Amino acid sequence: MTTTPFRDAYTVLQQHAETLRNQREPDIDNLLTIVTQSVEAYKVCKERIDAVEKALAQALNGANTTSSQNDAPTDEAPWLDEPRGPAPSQNGAVNDDDEPPF
Repeated sequence: MTTTPFRDAYTVLQQHAETLRNQREPDIDNLLTIVTQSVEAYKVCKERIDAVEKALAQALNGANTTSSQNDAPTDEAPWLDEPRGPAPSQNGAVNDDDEPPF
């Protein structure tokens, strides 16, 4: 079984998108070929992206499990509870006279 590398499949998608974008008139004679090749390339890319996402999730889960077992419990991101700039007034306007916009 021959597998197409992600980079090759992605290049096919880019080339076909560029071809379709630059056409002034539809090339009906090649449209089926372009669509068929694009669908196959998309499947390759989607499978690879899904596999990488799954592997990353497993790796990050493993890292979180390992670090939480070895470390004392802490707030993971205490800064998320802090306000991020001026609060809106009752009418929804933001008073940012002295505060930066972030």
